[in-house]
Amino acid sequence: MGGTGVSDDITRLLLSWRAGDLQAREHLFDAVYEALREMAVSRLGGGRGDVTLRPTSLVHEALLRMLGRDVGYVDRAHFFALVALKMRAVLVDHARANVAAKRGGGAINVTLSHVDSGAHNEDVGDYDVLALHQALEQLGTHDERAGRAVELAYFGGMSHEEIATVLEVSVPTVDRDLRFARAWLNRQLG
Repeated sequence: MGGTGVSDDITRLLLSWRAGDLQAREHLFDAVYEALREMAVSRLGGGRGDVTLRPTSLVHEALLRMLGRDVGYVDRAHFFALVALKMRAVLVDHARANVAAKRGGGAINVTLSHVDSGAHNEDVGDYDVLALHQALEQLGTHDERAGRAVELAYFGGMSHEEIATVLEVSVPTVDRDLRFARAWLNRQLG
């Protein structure tokens, strides 16, 4: 999601936005748009899912949900963590609308294959967004940090190092949390 120079620029723009510079917000969105779009493409399974929600729409809706909110982003990692949460909310809301409109059909499928990049890229299968959302909610009540870690890895596309920064834990702790979360989710969704 970018090198150190890019990360520093994004952090500078975030701090300027927090100070009230709306032009910095526009420059920020220009700077992160392609990374956000790649996150969206990955979450939507490269177009295999519901064609009514495209990656561009997912990015725009997530960013719209961030506008007008109290800007408290500390740095690039925290910004992407919040975008991950907003993308999850958009996907869940869209899936719920589809289910309501089609009486249970048309839910978006997503894949968890990149939650644990150390798992030889094996695909753990496609899961309904709503089932994944419910499982993540249950995981969060069982182990909140592991739930956040898997959410940041999956919806945020963050590296283990970035997750460690956001959660303020070590990388080995993130590794353990993601292994636990993956096994727990596989049991719940399998």
